[in-house]
Amino acid sequence: MKITFLRYSLGLCAVAVCLCLLPPLVLGQSVPGISEREVLIGSCSALEGPSHFLGTETVTGAKAYIDLTNDAGGVDGRKLKLISYDDSYDPAKTEACFNRLMEQKVFALGFFVGTPTAVKHLPLAESNKIPVVGLFTGAQMLYVPLRHWVVNVRASYFDETREQVNGLWGALGYKKIGVIYPEDPFGAAVLEGVKTALKGHRAEPAATASYPRQTSQVEAAIDTVKAANPAAVVLVGPANTVAPILKQAHAKGWKPLFLTVSFVGTDDLIQEAGSDAEGMVVTQVVPPYYLTEYKTVAAPHPDEILSLRSTQLCESGRICGRHGARRGDEKGREGIDPRGIDSRNRVAP
Repeated sequence: MKITFLRYSLGLCAVAVCLCLLPPLVLGQSVPGISEREVLIGSCSALEGPSHFLGTETVTGAKAYIDLTNDAGGVDGRKLKLISYDDSYDPAKTEACFNRLMEQKVFALGFFVGTPTAVKHLPLAESNKIPVVGLFTGAQMLYVPLRHWVVNVRASYFDETREQVNGLWGALGYKKIGVIYPEDPFGAAVLEGVKTALKGHRAEPAATASYPRQTSQVEAAIDTVKAANPAAVVLVGPANTVAPILKQAHAKGWKPLFLTVSFVGTDDLIQEAGSDAEGMVVTQVVPPYYLTEYKTVAAPHPDEILSLRSTQLCESGRICGRHGARRGDEKGREGIDPRGIDSRNRVAP
């Protein structure tokens, strides 16, 4: 039996559904991506390349939720249609992917994966005044300053690394902490989060080292951080780069406490690293879907397994549905306002 891991995407589709819950007056007007029978949602994600699992699983999850919604009659009688293109988790491909979606005149954007690509997609979305909902990244630039066209539905990497550092420092007494990170905006975002968290303890990383993004050329970085003898090391990257770090570090007999953030994809990491994933600490920003109200989403897909990313966006769908319906007035896309939604999935007072 082939198993597909439905990710963070299921909930984001719920968000897309909720973004479409605008009053009849709006839907009767000329709003891009909305017709009498259809609502278009656009996605750019990694469908090809070394991190293709992030994008393909995201789109698989999106389609599962879209099918569930459409089978129930859609949104106000309109069926949802997802248009997904590949950006390969490659910043150089983002503009072409984004422009293809604009040519399709989609109503809103979702199912975008990664910090390096988000850095490129964000200004394009802002200049085109189109909502981007629930990007699968916790980069701080999405949170500060507040951006009108970005709706965040998850905790930031600053939140995750703060919890990591505080736990290491307080609960375990580990005060020598290293960081191995890719040479890209994702690596820089997590590194800055660790540094900021350590500043709260009047400390700084014991050692840091980078490696070329999307490669397994990690030996030099391992040796650099290993030389400082840290008690714990934060590893940054998707599963296809974190797994080689674990394997090579263990082959050298180096076994500090390794940690990483939620972007890695826990299931993918276990698959890639095997027994070398044992003891790895992975922070998460949501509970598993089967402990939430969203477990029923899996019912029509018995051969597919949902994971933590699924819950993340299902929860965002619940909140954005209530919030979007309240604020979605005759402004069309402008009616989607993130100011009442904070990054920890709470409706602000």
